[in-house]
Amino acid sequence: MFFLPISDDNPTRRRPWVSYIILALCVGVYFWQMSLGSAQQAAIFGYGMVPARLFGLPLADNMPAPVAAWITVFTSMFMHGGLMHLGGNMLYLWIFSDNIEDSIGRGRFVIFYLLCGICAALAQALTEPSSPVPMVGASGAIAGVLGAYLILHPRANIRCIVGILVFFRVMNVPAFLVLGGWIILQFTNMGQVGSNVAYVAHIGGFIAGMVLIPFFKKPHVRLFEPPRSKAFSVSNVTVSPPHIPNVSRRKK
Repeated sequence: MFFLPISDDNPTRRRPWVSYIILALCVGVYFWQMSLGSAQQAAIFGYGMVPARLFGLPLADNMPAPVAAWITVFTSMFMHGGLMHLGGNMLYLWIFSDNIEDSIGRGRFVIFYLLCGICAALAQALTEPSSPVPMVGASGAIAGVLGAYLILHPRANIRCIVGILVFFRVMNVPAFLVLGGWIILQFTNMGQVGSNVAYVAHIGGFIAGMVLIPFFKKPHVRLFEPPRSKAFSVSNVTVSPPHIPNVSRRKK
C-alpha cells in the first residue's frame, strides 16, 4: 500500500516567507554538500551535531571541528544525509509550516522553529551522550511544526495519495490520523538496533511543538479548530496549480 501526503485544506492569510526561506536554505545547503564531493563526510562531521562533542567528551583526533559544538545544534538543522532525506523533510515542511507560521507570526515562527530543533537535538543527545555519530536534518524542527499543527488543526484534512497495486486515489485524511500515525511510528521504531534515523529527536521535537504552540500562537487563534472539508472523500489524482493567498478571502 502506498500513502503520501501532498497538501492540506487549511487556508492561510499571507505567504509564509519564513517557511520558504527555511526550505530554500535546506536545499541550498544540500547542493553545497553535493559540491564537496569526497569532502562531504567531513562537512557532516564538522557541522552535524555530535552528542559526544556537545558534552565535551573525547573524540578521535582527526574529527573536524570547524565551529563550536553548540553552534552545530543549529547548523545540523539545515544539512541532510541524502536526497530522499531532504525531499521527505521539505515535503512535510511545505504542507504544514505555512499554517503554523500564519498562526504565530513570522518573527516568532523563527524562534519557535529553532526552539523545536534545539529540543529535538538535545533529546537525541541526552539518550546517547557518548555517541560519535553526527545528527543532521531538519526533521527534529519540522516535527515541532507537526506537533503544533496537531494541537491547532487536528481535524484539518490532509490530501494524501493512497495506492494499492496500480490503483491510486487522493483521499482526505484528518490530520490527527496522519500526524498521530507518524508519531506512533517514531515510538515504534525508536528501539531499532543499527538504525541511522534519529527517532528520539523526532519525538522530542514533536512534543516541544505541542507544548510551545499555546504560548506562541496569536491571541485570536483557537486550539483544536474544526474541519473545513469532508473527511475521507476520495478523488482522482490530478495536478492543479498552486493556490495564491488572497487577503480578502481565507483561501490557500
